[in-house]
Amino acid sequence: MAEHIEMTPERAAEVIRLDKAHHWHPFTQMQEWNAEEHEPLILTGGEGAWLTDHRGRRYLDGNSSIWTNIHGHGHPVIAEAVREQLGKVAHVSALGFANEPAARLAAALAGLWPEGTLSRVFFSDDGSTAIECALKMALQYFQLSGQPERRRFAAFEMAYHGDTMGAASLGGIPAYHERFRGHVMEACRVGSMEDLEALAEEEVARLAGVVIEPLIMGAAGMRLWPCGMLRRLREWCTARGVLLIADEVMTGFGRTGKLFACEHEGVVPDMVAVAKGLTGGFMPLAATMTTERVFAAFLGRVEEMKTFFYGHSYSGHALGCAAALASLEVFRRERTMERLGPLMEVLGRELGRMRDEQRTHVGEVRRCGFIAGIDVVRDAATGERWDWREQMGMRVCVAARKHGLLTRPVRDTLVVMLPLCCTAGEVELAVRALGLAIGEACGGAGV
Repeated sequence: MAEHIEMTPERAAEVIRLDKAHHWHPFTQMQEWNAEEHEPLILTGGEGAWLTDHRGRRYLDGNSSIWTNIHGHGHPVIAEAVREQLGKVAHVSALGFANEPAARLAAALAGLWPEGTLSRVFFSDDGSTAIECALKMALQYFQLSGQPERRRFAAFEMAYHGDTMGAASLGGIPAYHERFRGHVMEACRVGSMEDLEALAEEEVARLAGVVIEPLIMGAAGMRLWPCGMLRRLREWCTARGVLLIADEVMTGFGRTGKLFACEHEGVVPDMVAVAKGLTGGFMPLAATMTTERVFAAFLGRVEEMKTFFYGHSYSGHALGCAAALASLEVFRRERTMERLGPLMEVLGRELGRMRDEQRTHVGEVRRCGFIAGIDVVRDAATGERWDWREQMGMRVCVAARKHGLLTRPVRDTLVVMLPLCCTAGEVELAVRALGLAIGEACGGAGV
């Protein structure tokens, strides 16, 4: 266990003062955050599946630091790889130059998919930019292929693909996306595979791609797709010449029980976006992967203007790529995917037990591999939900802190997404903490 030195009260007060004066937090109502009575939790350390706050209190990282951490905080293999790379060079431009970690990582990522499929890798910064890259790549691909009319995308209702303007234009969550609807990318939304199949032929002829979070939709409240739907979508896209774009930003790197969610149905998309867990949660890095067929359309003489005019200052970031390579090495050394099977069974068992104990206020419980969503309701017998303004999901998560768990809800859906390094005991602790917190925050548990 690494030594932890608590902040002095004076230093903590100064951090909070500076934060409230200058730091604009994401997805946060800053009037409430900056209220005099609100004391933010300052996280100062982490090791394994645990985080430590400024008072020295420890918490299980119940949402993997917003779904990013895979092998635990401060994993020595990844930390050492970053230190070693720091001794060489932290960052060099990918515009006209190569670096070893980026080249090796591109090859390693391609090697995770069937040979001859997703062989080309474009690096960016985070999940949103990985999707943005896929959208622009798809549009230019069809322009260069003599089908410029294919300029629209199909996405699913309640989808979330990021917050840059192109990615947001695909989003289907009103609170996040309604005010930005219609900007940048042309998109149509469908609620199901049946809706997609019912599109008129002239509409399908204008589609460049269909974008999907495979198996499970994250920000929609951990909503599961029907079994076989992804395979059916792959066949539909292939038959109509539409690119299938898989958003594996959340589901990638083991979360669903396989390295990628698409593997569960034997699907290889035309493009896949990965981020979050790519570096094991150590630093920002994302990748958009695609096929030789798509890549070949961009090849030509300079004067033909086929170049993919898109990029980021930190594309192919050497430190990030070194961390990602080390994360893949940890998967191999620690046999992470083999360890995960028993942990998924423990999670399923404990969720069932918690639901039996808290049946008044627990509605639907959904699980996909090592990801779970728990709906908190006013009355499970009638299905009555809480008024969203009561923020019951957040109140439960705050109550869970005194039981040793940090997580964050999606509205009134509690999210359990632990680092893959957890023990069975830590999984049990996480679910037990949520059960106790539900009982406390919702005003009593039981029948």
